[in-house]
Amino acid sequence: MAAESQQSTTKPDMVVAPPAGGGAGDVGGVAPKPEPPVPVHNAAAGPPVPVDNGPADRDAVLAKVEMDRKLSMIKAWEESEKSKAENKAQKKMSSILAWENSKKAAVEAKLRTREEKLEKKKAGYAEKMRNQIAAIHKEAEEKRASVEATRHEEILRSEETAAKHRSKGTTPNKKFLGCFF
Repeated sequence: MAAESQQSTTKPDMVVAPPAGGGAGDVGGVAPKPEPPVPVHNAAAGPPVPVDNGPADRDAVLAKVEMDRKLSMIKAWEESEKSKAENKAQKKMSSILAWENSKKAAVEAKLRTREEKLEKKKAGYAEKMRNQIAAIHKEAEEKRASVEATRHEEILRSEETAAKHRSKGTTPNKKFLGCFF
């Protein structure tokens, strides 16, 4: 019962050491001296709270506890807001990246289609030029053949005329060696 009365007079955050010797079954005849209450150390609360010195200290401790609770709530709110801002920014950044990638892909697709059209045009022009070259070559061959045929005819004509002059014993009327005569 003595231990119960000691616990009721201490603060709720104080622990009272049990009496030495074993308690109610102590047979020594002398009652042990009770030890003073020991404060409980809370690492988050900071330095140990001194033993109760009156209502003023109790109010100060309660005000400090309330202030610590408010500061803790403010810090939690601040972290939550920072996290929200980070998430919002990250979401916007990813949407911007997706927009950029889709626009790039569209422009690259347009570029490829234009390049394909240009390649087709180029191939068409190349084919046209090859056809023109073939036509020029064909025309040149025809002209060569015509010149060759004309040359051959002229050679035959001159051989026939020379044979005629030889058979008659006459000379041609044309002066082909005008500078010598």
